[in-house]
Amino acid sequence: MISELQAWAILLLPLASFSLIALVIRPFLGSRSRLSGYVTILSIGVAFLFSLIALRSTLGHEDAIGWDFHPWLSINGVEVRIGILMDPLTAVMLVVVTGVSLLVQIYSQGYMRDDEGYTRYFAYMSLFTASMVGIVIARSIVQIYVFWELVGLSSYLLIGFWYHRPAAAAAAKKAFLVTRIGDVGFLLAILYLFLQRDTPAFQGRNPLEIPDILQAAGGAMTAFAATATALGIFAGAMGKSGQFPLHTWLPDAMEGPTPVSSLIHAATMVAAGVFLVARFFPLFEVSATAMTTVALVGGFTAIFAATMGLVMYDIKRVLAYSTISQLGYMMLAIGVGAPAVAIFHLFTHAFFKCLLFLGAGSVSHATGTFDLRFMGGLRKDMPWTYVTFLIAALSLAGVFPLAGFWSKDEVLLSAWRGEVTVHTLVFWMAFIAVFLTAFYVFRAVFMAFHGDFRGGAQAEHPREADSNGAGGVHPVHLAESPMVMLGTMLALAVLALGAGYVANPLGDLAGIPAHWLTSFLGQHEDLTFNLGIAGASTAVALAGIGLAALMYGARRPSPEAVGRVFGPVRTLLLNRYYLDALYEDVLVRRVFYRGVARLLDWFDREIIDRFVDGFGWLSRNTGKAIAPLQSGQVQVYGIVISLGLLAVLGAYLIFGR
Repeated sequence: MISELQAWAILLLPLASFSLIALVIRPFLGSRSRLSGYVTILSIGVAFLFSLIALRSTLGHEDAIGWDFHPWLSINGVEVRIGILMDPLTAVMLVVVTGVSLLVQIYSQGYMRDDEGYTRYFAYMSLFTASMVGIVIARSIVQIYVFWELVGLSSYLLIGFWYHRPAAAAAAKKAFLVTRIGDVGFLLAILYLFLQRDTPAFQGRNPLEIPDILQAAGGAMTAFAATATALGIFAGAMGKSGQFPLHTWLPDAMEGPTPVSSLIHAATMVAAGVFLVARFFPLFEVSATAMTTVALVGGFTAIFAATMGLVMYDIKRVLAYSTISQLGYMMLAIGVGAPAVAIFHLFTHAFFKCLLFLGAGSVSHATGTFDLRFMGGLRKDMPWTYVTFLIAALSLAGVFPLAGFWSKDEVLLSAWRGEVTVHTLVFWMAFIAVFLTAFYVFRAVFMAFHGDFRGGAQAEHPREADSNGAGGVHPVHLAESPMVMLGTMLALAVLALGAGYVANPLGDLAGIPAHWLTSFLGQHEDLTFNLGIAGASTAVALAGIGLAALMYGARRPSPEAVGRVFGPVRTLLLNRYYLDALYEDVLVRRVFYRGVARLLDWFDREIIDRFVDGFGWLSRNTGKAIAPLQSGQVQVYGIVISLGLLAVLGAYLIFGR
């Protein structure tokens, strides 16, 4: 059984690592001290071991384990406490977050070894990991919100890590601002819960404590209150998890170092939104409106993002749109009533998506570019990177028997049997996305690893940044990455191969019961393997792979010929449906700056300033008008006083009776 000290250590160890690096190592040992990497790996490694203990402790326990500190704040009789909620969802997420983060930190030892900001990088990564752990273990919704904003801050620091690059600085600001839009909804949901403190649903309960909120949702909470709260929470999740229409920040977040992209897309920031909705699923379940909204947004996001992945040339952007699409799958699963299946897909996705990003970083490390047009033929020079990337791509495509197949099959099965009225629609959205996913990821495989090498960074313009963010052309060195990077990728490849079936076997597997993970997470409905759906989805995935092989392997038809046929559609996708232009050029520059801001500026100058200036003019001139009456002659003052007394006496005689 995990102790309270061990549970708190999962959070406090990465925080201690951040503090030690920021306050001691960087000031006294310099910005390139290797000790910072070792401290980060050690702290997160121990946190991972404690997370495994937490997972083992919660197995077989239906009731959550929890610890509370003394109240932090008390507002109108409502106490805000800091504590830990350790249940199956928490335990699984802790293993994913700390496990993936540990592998990313090990990989970063090789990837970031020559960077000037090496120490600063590991300080930020420690804070990032601690912030995500804080969200996962939080017992109150206010505590979640505090760490939620810390995740936003950490991502801002890491996306803009190479802040001297204008693109990185702009991407960091964009991520921070776009996610804030969703966070407003989350904050409103918290405030609304606080206002419900005196309603029958929260009699004897704390409206800010998660267990009490979930109990109220299953009891006396009204449908309107549940819907309003659930939609506010979902707004916050849409921002962090890049759901349409708040997805535009996620592709631009690729301006950060590749290991950062890997961690953001596999286990931390984007996973936070899915976790948040899964955590409050009983609240969503009460509201048919909220469930339908989540299902439709998730299904649309899955297919919408996949279409943009078809035409991108930056390998990290292809993977970014893939992440948005897969997050849509997870939201879709929650929306049709299967949160455990969503977390199962999050679990498998963490491994193969982390591996894909680290593979992209390995390729960039050799070629000096992320542009697929300047790669090619790398399987001969980087065979291990090729094999691991291929495993991850097959897993993402959902090919039997890799990890992604098992979780994606359960998402499709859950959508097919879904509890919302639109389950058939979202099923077909997800099914079409299977084909698109297989095509775009194998387009990247063929462009990067097959054919002939096309020059790497030397073929690009000198303005392009190298893999470490510095200006100029990065030297091409076609060889396998260092073992510290390759070893991490091999470990993830093993997980991408077998984690899906081991986590959720169809039958007993060496003492592991069938479907243990989804049952452990509370999914007790029958999810018997559906051969029809599994076979159809595999066939569609293989068709997508085959089309990619024809176009980018055999070049029959060539991508250029297809691009000419679908010219307008291709242009639309390359411009990302013009949503960035809509947000940045129309809404921000024209509507806000030229419209709202100018209107407010005119109102400030012409109305506020003129009113204040007019009031000052009136005061000054009224004083000048009265000043001549102050003659200094006593007889004049006497006359005025007498007239005043007569006026008062006359008024009394006339009106006083």
